[in-house]
Amino acid sequence: MASEAASLGLEVNWLKTKVQALGSRKDEPSTVTVLGNEVAVVDEFVYLGSLLHSTTQSSPDVARQNAITRAAMQNLDNQIWKSRISLHMKLKLYNTCILPIFLYGSECWAVTKNDVRKIDALDQWCLRMLLGINWHQHVCNDEVRRLTKQPHLSAIVQSRRLSLFGHIAQMPDGTDAKQILTASPTGN
Repeated sequence: MASEAASLGLEVNWLKTKVQALGSRKDEPSTVTVLGNEVAVVDEFVYLGSLLHSTTQSSPDVARQNAITRAAMQNLDNQIWKSRISLHMKLKLYNTCILPIFLYGSECWAVTKNDVRKIDALDQWCLRMLLGINWHQHVCNDEVRRLTKQPHLSAIVQSRRLSLFGHIAQMPDGTDAKQILTASPTGN
């Protein structure tokens, strides 16, 4: 990597470089030496806004996006959600400003049933906050959905994943993305 970068006039910043081993590895060193530089071995790191975890699962990124979305909702609580702004305008703000925070990178998630449950729980929490419904008011989830006419957040994630799949499936056979999609694993 360093020699390829050097041929382009670039240098590797070894202080920012990290190494990640995929899958479960026992007795993994905390650092490795590359060209005389100590490089940290990490379980996870954020790249282009997405959390990449050594387990290769999407659950850590889903949890991270969940936390960021909750913080954004709470930051707007007094100014927007508890204001006298119409429900229609609150939903527009929610769909325009809050949902993109959560959905960033969701096209690449491989969600589990547990992830779907957490995604839909976040969705209900956000919509209840938007409507000003407290937990002790005992309003059912179907009523929240009826009032907001919002699709389930997990359905939006699924739709985005299928859309990406469709784009990749229509690519020419020689493209890297299409080859990855159609490759079959070989036993070693």
